[in-house]
Amino acid sequence: MARRFRLSSLAWPALALLGLLAPALASGVGAHPAIDWQPGRALEEPWRLWSAAWVHLSRQHLVVNAAAALVVAMFGVAAQMPARATLAWALAWPLTHAALALRPEISHYGGLSGVLHAGVAVVALWLVRAEVGWRRAIAALVLGGVTLKVLLEAPWRSELPLSAALGITTVPFAHAAGVVVGCVAATVMWRRQ
Repeated sequence: MARRFRLSSLAWPALALLGLLAPALASGVGAHPAIDWQPGRALEEPWRLWSAAWVHLSRQHLVVNAAAALVVAMFGVAAQMPARATLAWALAWPLTHAALALRPEISHYGGLSGVLHAGVAVVALWLVRAEVGWRRAIAALVLGGVTLKVLLEAPWRSELPLSAALGITTVPFAHAAGVVVGCVAATVMWRRQ
């Protein structure tokens, strides 16, 4: 069955582009104490809930997040995410970073990966609820796969793993927060239909 292209599907890649464009224009690569996530400054400097995604601590980190953002954008477009799903992802952006306050030992955070995990969770859960047959099955596999990935990263550990490939310490808790917040946001927006 052929599906019609929705103009609202353009909102999905536009949000992914916002995640990518800002580091290229605003922060580039490296430490940015004025815009990264810092739990002690979150209440007085709430922009950090958004701007933390624009901080990339190495060129490899930026390249990997750029490639992942392209994949998440294509996933949302191919799945023809409606405006409500895009809004769920937009809401998950600051909430993913806010969840980092649950781990006060994470004194600084920068990157788009938590937000991208939220985007994958939104698309997969939306499709599990909206589709039937093989589209639902694939979405369930993607949702199960991202959940398994997060569990294998052991986000509950207090030590943060060093990624030799990225040249930075990673924050698996941000990935877990993204999946949980993405699922919650998708559920809330789904019920508002």
